[in-house]
Amino acid sequence: MFAALHVPLAWMIGAMFGTAAVAWFRPLGVNPAVHVAARPAALIVIGLAFGQTFSGPVLGALLGAAPVILMAGALSILAGIATMPIFTRMAGTDARTAYFATIPGGVIVMAVLAQREGAPLAPVTLAQTLRVLVVVLVMPPMLSAIAPHGDSSAFVAPRLGFEALGLLAMLAIGLVAALVMRRTGIANPWMIGPCFLAITAAAFGQLPSSVPAWLIDAAQVGMGAGLGQKMTREFLLSSRRLMRAALISSLLLCLFCTVFGAALAWSTGLPPSAVMIGMAPGGMPEMGVTAKALGVAVPLVLAFHLTRTLMCNFLLGPLYRGLVALGLFRPPGNA
Repeated sequence: MFAALHVPLAWMIGAMFGTAAVAWFRPLGVNPAVHVAARPAALIVIGLAFGQTFSGPVLGALLGAAPVILMAGALSILAGIATMPIFTRMAGTDARTAYFATIPGGVIVMAVLAQREGAPLAPVTLAQTLRVLVVVLVMPPMLSAIAPHGDSSAFVAPRLGFEALGLLAMLAIGLVAALVMRRTGIANPWMIGPCFLAITAAAFGQLPSSVPAWLIDAAQVGMGAGLGQKMTREFLLSSRRLMRAALISSLLLCLFCTVFGAALAWSTGLPPSAVMIGMAPGGMPEMGVTAKALGVAVPLVLAFHLTRTLMCNFLLGPLYRGLVALGLFRPPGNA
């Protein structure tokens, strides 16, 4: 239905709304609406599809854009920090909870970091999940309406033909790569493992097949259903004050990142749509699918999001402890 209405990201958003309607009326604790393997399977397909968009020349172009990508990651983190006072005031939480709830590092990454530093996990997870939902619903139609595409030819690899046996081999090896990556403890191994595998094969011209569009659409349905399943009545009504704070701060964060992205694109000559999607405060799988649906340079968008994820993994913990040492945050024992 959403595809017939030409809604951007129709397969993901349609599945999310449909599953959310089921989750609202049906208890999902014992008998979930979506199989537990749906999202990992979808992420393996998406990871392979993203990885096939890389090639040797594309990787070279990304290396040339590395300073801009690093700057974008820092600006995204600063934009999240800028929304902290609003979130704190509206949600009634302390500053350390707002720190992990507002910075766009990804739901899993920020939940792990919050738990590691002793911040309350429930409000962080709720705020980060709502932020992804807001970005998925707001950014695609807004960017398709206002953002010029620009010249993305340097970041586009030639498309391969489809080979059924080659695709089956890719899916099997992608599953193995995801399981291996999972053992490292990295966030989102189901997508990153297959994606790195496909990037390596594409860079050396060894990909056996493309990932067909119908399979990517099916993966979007799996991702959307996984998001929609979380929208239970209990989840949405558990803390209305926190939800309002997450909604307002997420919209403000979208505005900050869009403005920063437009400014970076204008000053560097990179494709505006790709930079703005790359800086959007959504999850890497969702924003990669958005880029593919809008016909934007997927490798450039993924480079932005992967860089920000890595920066959040390695920098946010030491930054938090530094702020605690300066007395700006109360440590967990005094909260």
